[in-house]
Amino acid sequence: MGEISEAGVVDTVAKELFIGGKWTAAEGGRTFPVLDPSTGEALCEVADASPADGMAALEAASAAQAEWAKTAPRERGEILRRAYQALVDRTEELALLMTLEMGKPLAESRGEIAYAAEFFRWFAEEAVRIGGDYSVAPNGSGRFLVAKQPVGVSLLITPWNFPMAMGTRKIGPAVAAGCTMIIKPAAQTPLSMLALADILAEAGLPEGVLNVLTTSDSGGVMEPLIRDGRARKLSFTGSTAVGRKLLEQCADKVLRTSMELGGNAPFIVFDDADLDAALEGAMLAKMRNIGEACTAANRIYVQKGVAAEFARRLTEKMSALPMGRGTEDGVVVGPLIDQAAVDKVSGLVRDAVDRGAKVLTGGATVDGPGNFYQATVLTEVPLDAEMATEEIFGPVAPIYLFDTEDEVLAAANDTEYGLVSYLYTSDIKRALRVSERLESGMVGLNQGLVSNPAAPFGGIKASGLGREGGKFGIDEFLETKYIAVSL
Repeated sequence: MGEISEAGVVDTVAKELFIGGKWTAAEGGRTFPVLDPSTGEALCEVADASPADGMAALEAASAAQAEWAKTAPRERGEILRRAYQALVDRTEELALLMTLEMGKPLAESRGEIAYAAEFFRWFAEEAVRIGGDYSVAPNGSGRFLVAKQPVGVSLLITPWNFPMAMGTRKIGPAVAAGCTMIIKPAAQTPLSMLALADILAEAGLPEGVLNVLTTSDSGGVMEPLIRDGRARKLSFTGSTAVGRKLLEQCADKVLRTSMELGGNAPFIVFDDADLDAALEGAMLAKMRNIGEACTAANRIYVQKGVAAEFARRLTEKMSALPMGRGTEDGVVVGPLIDQAAVDKVSGLVRDAVDRGAKVLTGGATVDGPGNFYQATVLTEVPLDAEMATEEIFGPVAPIYLFDTEDEVLAAANDTEYGLVSYLYTSDIKRALRVSERLESGMVGLNQGLVSNPAAPFGGIKASGLGREGGKFGIDEFLETKYIAVSL
């Protein structure tokens, strides 16, 4: 794609706040830059919301809630269906926009647009399936009615690594359930969300139902909204450290919360695994989104009988991955999101090597502009290395060896996190036994990708609360009301 196309796609996106169905400048006309992580250069400036702007968005969402909750489920579903089709139709321009602000290769951006669109299609279908219950009281003297109602104004906070899909995964069920919302995208990647707001408005979403706040001061803008009392729900995707702070804030008004937080995913390969499938799965689980995913394989445990071959073949695959700007043909390894991300990955690799790990490929930054780090494989990584307990969030595959099933289960579960685990074996008994013992909300059994709009996504322990996607995702935006009927 040439520079004209890139400039053109950025120019088509509104750069203001979206409040009450109107595009509006931030208080005082404040803006902040959006940077291209492959060059470090500014793509554009977007509105920088203040706490007062946040309150204006809360006013708009609160004012629209009662009427929106009464909207027919089919109508809500049709809005999502139209938005789904618009995302599909505009895949190329939206993918380019995402690559420019986030850095991932265009092929991955196209995949994310398809993934993001599917959340709208799924929840368009779920909108008309919100059920309830009717039953006879045990003593026969009355009846129990159970209704599901929208939880109300919802605050949505999304991360930079999947700037479109993390938005549709929250907006879809909120719209289907009848909730108005305020969404705050990450400061690094606001353009995809601004484009999505425009698509939803064109699809017929009423004014005030969706409000978008772009800001460089997330805490300063969002905390007053959390503590205000008019919002009744917070859905957050991001780090566990920030999630803990938000939970403390939500406790003040007892907000309903959904948290999709950090991960430290083990990827376990047993001697009896189909090694071709395991290698393919490892590449997918490690290198999807340049490794910048909470579901990324963070600790690769390989049984000693196949460890040498697995390490050799993984090194061959990783060393062959083309690196460059995400807009270039064939690129697989794009830039990391910012310099802080590069510094973190570099520090984790340096720490592991200092403790005895060996670099099989990569292990270094790249000279020149942009936030690039080489695709890396490490072996003989000691268990006391920092990367054994910290989320790497980059293209680094550390290999740990193990002997027995019990040994690897103890190591895999020795973390505060519990988002996803991956497991490769040809033994069905072992597959079920180990899947049940792994302490995580999701397990990839002989596959390296678990994310699917039709499945419940979420973790346990410090990886979060609640589920997104599947038939469970809409429940996070519904309250259960019991009505006792006397006969």
